[in-house]
Amino acid sequence: MKKTIAIIGSGPSALMLAATLDEAFFDVTIYDRNFAPARKFLVAGDGGFNLTHSEPLEQFIARYHPSEYLEKSIRSFSNIDLQNWLKRIGIETYVGSSKRIFPLKEIKPIHVLNAILKELDSKHVQFKMKHEWKGWNSENELVLENENNLQTVPADLIVFALGGASWSKTGSGGNWTDYFEKRSIGINPFLPSNCAYEINWNENFITLAEGQPLKNISVTCNGKEKKGELVITKFGIEGGAVYALSPEIRKQLNDNKAATIFIDLNSALSVEEIKERLEGSNIRSISKTLADRVKLSKIKIALLKTILSKDDFTNVNTLSESIKRLPVQVIGMATIDEAISTVGGISLNETDENFQLNKLPNHFAIGEMLDWDAPTGGYLLQACFSMGSYLGKKLNDDEKSN
Repeated sequence: MKKTIAIIGSGPSALMLAATLDEAFFDVTIYDRNFAPARKFLVAGDGGFNLTHSEPLEQFIARYHPSEYLEKSIRSFSNIDLQNWLKRIGIETYVGSSKRIFPLKEIKPIHVLNAILKELDSKHVQFKMKHEWKGWNSENELVLENENNLQTVPADLIVFALGGASWSKTGSGGNWTDYFEKRSIGINPFLPSNCAYEINWNENFITLAEGQPLKNISVTCNGKEKKGELVITKFGIEGGAVYALSPEIRKQLNDNKAATIFIDLNSALSVEEIKERLEGSNIRSISKTLADRVKLSKIKIALLKTILSKDDFTNVNTLSESIKRLPVQVIGMATIDEAISTVGGISLNETDENFQLNKLPNHFAIGEMLDWDAPTGGYLLQACFSMGSYLGKKLNDDEKSN
């Protein structure tokens, strides 16, 4: 007789799990509080729908924190495996200039989702939407609410894929934590990740620079460096170059109530080369020298002026060093609901290596509801797909060996 599996949540990890499970062994039903599946998946595609990243696997795995927790899953279903699987279900991809992997330009997020749903339909996966999980009853059965009616759902295996706490408009509000805490399952507080960071900008600077990019830079925090771009905002800064440093910035903010990042405004030149260009200039204006000979944009020059004192700006040695390592103080971060992703949720030591909850046999948790972190650029989605695939393979293997 087939086992019944109840999957709570309908995001990428849940969908990939359902796609991987062998229908010869399992009857699979996905429950979700929303009226349609994968709401956050669709919204995430609005800003550029990168599905994964093309970098080599060893570098890829190192992007995660903690990488050892996710390594087995990602090796089991890698970025290459995801591309091949997408191709099999009709979604062709390409590698962009950023090395991120996108569906072909005419393929929208809804097309990707529909291809996945078609695959699940072929495997007879059932969906029950507008069913919100409300904990367990005294018999350890799931309780779900549908149109104000409570119902119990018996299942042989239960998999939670409830997401993190960002973008609550998509139903990902993290309001499920109380149910687990009542079962003595450790929950770490949710915190924003891949978000904007607050800086107390000078008013004159923000009038000039708001909305402007800092291109071809690198940012360092706590010894970790990320090349990329930033955008100056009235709130502070945002962009891939700081998103990737979220763990380091967040730790400093937590420890010291402030964090310091260092911006290299010209990665192509060394301090010595910059100094030579400044000293060898016959242009009387320092700003014009920086623009013409050091190739700094107007916004980069304005940033130097707002951070440095007049004496430091006119001192060739200090200015040269500052161009390569300009200290910028971060005083806060965006709210959870404004963040692209969150850390926090179920503590990783509450699960075994196969994502089974130690205190609840036959209950599993996958996806962003677990306390791990990754930068944007396809890493978040890949990890969710990989966890779903890994768990599906494990459950299939268990049934084959019985």
